[in-house]
Amino acid sequence: MQLQSMYRAGFSARPRTVPAWIALMAGLSLAAPTVLKAQQIMGPTDLGSKVYKPTPSLDLSSIDNTVDPCSDFYKFACGRYAANHPIPPDDRTVSTFTILRDANNQALRKILEKAASGGPGRSADEQKIGDYYRACMDENTIAKKGLTPLEPLMTQIDRLRSKRDLMTVVGSLQRVGVDVFFVYGEDQDSKHAERQIAVIAQGGLGMPEKDYYLRTGAKDVELRRQYVAHVGRMLILGGSSPERAAKDASGIMAMETALAKASLSVAEMREPENVYHLQPIAVFESKLAGMNFGQLKQAIHSPTITEINNKTPNFIPALVAVVRDTDIQVLKAYMRYHLLHAFATQLPKAFDDENFAFYSRQILGVQEKEPRSKLCTSAVDKGIGEALGKAFVEQYFSADSKAKALQMILDVESAMDRDIDTLEWMSTVTKARAKEKLHLVVNKVGYPEKWRDYSSLVVVADDALGNLERAAAFENDRKLGKIGKPVNRDEWWMTPPTVNAYYEATLNDVGFPAGVLLPPFFDPKQDDAVNYGHIGAAFGHDLSHGFDDKGRKFDGKGNLSNWWTPADEKQFEERTDCLVKEYSAFTVVDDLKVNGKLTLGENTADNSGLVITYLAFLDRAKLSGLDLQIKKDGYTPKQRFYLGFAQDWCENARPEDARQHLLTNAHTPDQYRVNGTIVNQPGFADAFACKKGSPMAPVNSCRVW
Repeated sequence: MQLQSMYRAGFSARPRTVPAWIALMAGLSLAAPTVLKAQQIMGPTDLGSKVYKPTPSLDLSSIDNTVDPCSDFYKFACGRYAANHPIPPDDRTVSTFTILRDANNQALRKILEKAASGGPGRSADEQKIGDYYRACMDENTIAKKGLTPLEPLMTQIDRLRSKRDLMTVVGSLQRVGVDVFFVYGEDQDSKHAERQIAVIAQGGLGMPEKDYYLRTGAKDVELRRQYVAHVGRMLILGGSSPERAAKDASGIMAMETALAKASLSVAEMREPENVYHLQPIAVFESKLAGMNFGQLKQAIHSPTITEINNKTPNFIPALVAVVRDTDIQVLKAYMRYHLLHAFATQLPKAFDDENFAFYSRQILGVQEKEPRSKLCTSAVDKGIGEALGKAFVEQYFSADSKAKALQMILDVESAMDRDIDTLEWMSTVTKARAKEKLHLVVNKVGYPEKWRDYSSLVVVADDALGNLERAAAFENDRKLGKIGKPVNRDEWWMTPPTVNAYYEATLNDVGFPAGVLLPPFFDPKQDDAVNYGHIGAAFGHDLSHGFDDKGRKFDGKGNLSNWWTPADEKQFEERTDCLVKEYSAFTVVDDLKVNGKLTLGENTADNSGLVITYLAFLDRAKLSGLDLQIKKDGYTPKQRFYLGFAQDWCENARPEDARQHLLTNAHTPDQYRVNGTIVNQPGFADAFACKKGSPMAPVNSCRVW
């Protein structure tokens, strides 16, 4: 699970599928406020019209001393952050994460500009990342080519005459990253974690999540109207007449609404049992009435398969009905729209502008497009990220940082091991099994031990869209090629420059890319209190994901397996229900409250992770002989620890972003993420001398681990 979602900064558990619109808009970002060779810290950096300044590891300027920390710790730690950090017009939010992301993006841009300049002596990887970036930046060539690069796929769609041949077109589109109708791919077998299997799951929606199609509020109805208008405008840009485009756009909305009604919610998709339905391929194909799955497998370059995990089985009958009942012209328009949407940033300006107007301005409230250099830097990271990441690591990540980060992780694991012994509600049997799993966790720090081989990928300096297609096809073929083979447990799920981290249940591993192991999250020169509060809490968070409401259902080898006694399982559910009720009471924007069930995994990881990281910090303080009474910058080490944690989540966000976050994101919004965790921390009340019964030290609190 990622520390934050893929589309909004944070730490957490890895999602198994990411909507295509998110990958297009936000899977294109990394970045940070400090980095230079051998961990030197960057000064102010220019990025388009904006200047980004390094964020101190403990940001005293964000602290509001007029607020009682025992009343509202987020407002105390981050109360002046919004005033000091206005939201850039080309972003939905500004936060500790986005500032670091943008600084990393700046560092990557320098690498890419040098590689793009050409000249003799470029390595194979430098040629690829340089030419990928150069092509993306060449808007004149993109404009001159128009829709020509998409003609093969557009022609394939236009020539479709019978629904019997639909799956061939779908396979061709999905191979280059256009996930129409559903998502087909590979994944670990959750009950036999040593092997890779084929999977199919719900998909095909143009808006972020099913509720965008189903909610009845005035804002939701208006957004759907605007989506239909947007689809129509994109189809007109693609060559349709206004009349035909309007009719097709309405038909597309009807199609997607039917698919949305049959889809599981984000919260339902979190439940491992909900998304494990392994069946023989013949049984699955028998449910497709009139849809030739063999065509899809051939077009998408799938190997022969004998079984498939039909993750969302109730979606398939709805899909069959949609295809059966929808006019073939509307099906074709649906595929044309999603093709144009997927490649909008590499098409002439009118397509990119229209795509931005709906997905960024309308849904998220972003006022301006980001600089082209930022978009193209992120596009290279998304397309051939390990080639770019290798260069980033060589220049900006030291062996000393990796060693110190790994030691912190081991400290946190040791603290959790001891903390398990103190759990009065858990039996000796389950404690032993929990420790067995804990001892099998694999820690991945910085970057992969073996870099991905891109030698077969063709990158051309004047073919931006073609590069995007070929990179997507390369990744598709690489992933599908794993079906039927043993799991590669050394593989990473994020690129090295990414400002995030994750826990993967079926691998029982945690990954902390080099991009997040930089100030303010991690600074080898900073005192332990702040480092443990910042990145240490992230280590504790992701480690705790292995034991949250989802992770606890997997054993140490990554298999979906119940290792709990019935009594302990009941106790766990009662304790997590306490968190569900606590967080569900938070009202964030308008009438929207936090979804306590959707955010339970992240909230459990936040709460448990901070408890064990605080113990790890106290252990380290004792070993180093740190005097816990001596103040620095006016705060004791214990106080600095909790300030470090809270300032991970300092943020200034647009209301539109807050709404989208609540509907689609498994993370609690940052203010409530901080306070919702702090009220359950006995160490906090001690550090700030809070009276029992004060808002941040309530009489009754929640405790899982």
